[in-house]
Parts: sequence; C-alpha cells; structure tokens
Amino acid sequence: MSKWIAIAVVAVIALWGLSSYNSLVTAEEGVNEAWGQVNTAYQRRADLIPNLVNTVRGAANFEESTLTAVVEARSRATSINLTADALNDPQALRNFEEAQGALRSSLSRLLVVAENYPQLQATQAFRDLQVQLEGTENRISTERNRFNTVVRGYNTQIRRFPTSLLAGISGFSTKAYFEASEGAEQAPTVQF
Repeated sequence: MSKWIAIAVVAVIALWGLSSYNSLVTAEEGVNEAWGQVNTAYQRRADLIPNLVNTVRGAANFEESTLTAVVEARSRATSINLTADALNDPQALRNFEEAQGALRSSLSRLLVVAENYPQLQATQAFRDLQVQLEGTENRISTERNRFNTVVRGYNTQIRRFPTSLLAGISGFSTKAYFEASEGAEQAPTVQF
C-alpha cells in the first residue's frame, strides 16, 4: 500500500513539474511575442523616417543639420538589435531605449522646425507623414505597455513559490521592463 502512495506522490509531483514547466514556456513565449510587437512598432517608425526626410528635404533652404541629426539618430536606433534573449539584461534594454529616445527627440525637433516652413506644412505628403508618425508613436506606447504587462505576469510567475524552484533549475530568469527615460517627468521646453 505504501508503495502505491509513493508512486502516487511521485506522479503528482511529476505532473506538477510538467505543468509548471509548460506554463513557464508559454509565459516566456508571450514575452517574446510582445517584444516582437514592440520591435515591429519601432521598425515602422524607422521605415517612415526616410520618407519624411526626403519630403522635408524638398523644402527650400531647410536646415540640413536638423535632417542630419534625424538620419544619424535613426542609424543609431536601428543599429541596436535587441533580441528577446537579451531581455534579461536591464542595461541592454536601457541602451535600446536611449537610442530610441534620441530618435524620438530628433524627430520632434524636426517637426518643430518644419513649422517655420509654410510651404512644407501645406504639402499633403508631409501632413500624411506627420499623421503616420503620430499613429506610430501611439502604437509604440501601446506595445510597450502591453510588453510590460506580459513581463509582469511572467516575472510574477517565475518568482512564486514553488514554481520559482523549477524556474531556477530550468534556467528561466526575470525579464527587464521598459522604464521612463531619464528626465521624462519634465515637460520639454520648445523655443522658437
């Protein structure tokens, strides 16, 4: 009789282990999927920038330094390729976000400077690109929020006892969150 009890206990523990492991795999894949959506939104913005720069460049006497800053920021932002495997490294995510923040900042400066060019503001292509960029920035914000929600669920799951024991043995570790950029609590100053 005690033999059957021991077999039943081992079977229950094995079933719990398998179920927990599969649950962790599913949660980690959810994080990877959410990261893919974040990357897609950032890529959409990067893809819009050449069209915006070319449209703006068509405006006579447009400040070349502003365009150069946007192109360089895009180059830096797209050169940092953060894979889902690197999401365990908060510094890597911070570096990625800093590059994306610099790009967002240079785009904002470009749009502010563009307001001084009425013929550019009147161009339908420029207005369309502004709308697309605004929509893309909203998508980025939405996907980052979704990513943080999925990461919170995953991190909570791997830290709860007794699953934390299995997570540690199986190599599951916490993922980094997107955080507000340094200085984001202060509204930007726009001067003309």
